Amino acid sequence: MSVKRVVPRAQADKDIDEAIDHYQREAGETVALGFVDALEHAYRHIARYPGSGSTRYAHELELPGLRSWPLKRYPYVVFFVERDDHVDVWRVLHAERDIPAGLREPGDS
Repeated sequence: MSVKRVVPRAQADKDIDEAIDHYQREAGETVALGFVDALEHAYRHIARYPGSGSTRYAHELELPGLRSWPLKRYPYVVFFVERDDHVDVWRVLHAERDIPAGLREPGDS
């Protein structure tokens, strides 16, 4: 089994920064660090098993190869596409957000 490099796009990094800032403001440093740990765990999983995850939005939005993987204990979902040499992370969105709209925002393709 080969482990692929996980490469977040600029928008995914922005999503992550916003989530960390939110958790720091609203719940404190420990919860924010827990979010980072959950995200790192999700990244390790998709690096090892990039074919895992739901394809629901790939079909719904006609985005071939798009997969999603939820974070444990946090209401966020990582959206990614497996490439030949890496895992391309498109977004990290709150699960209660309008996911289709979030994935269609400019700069995501």
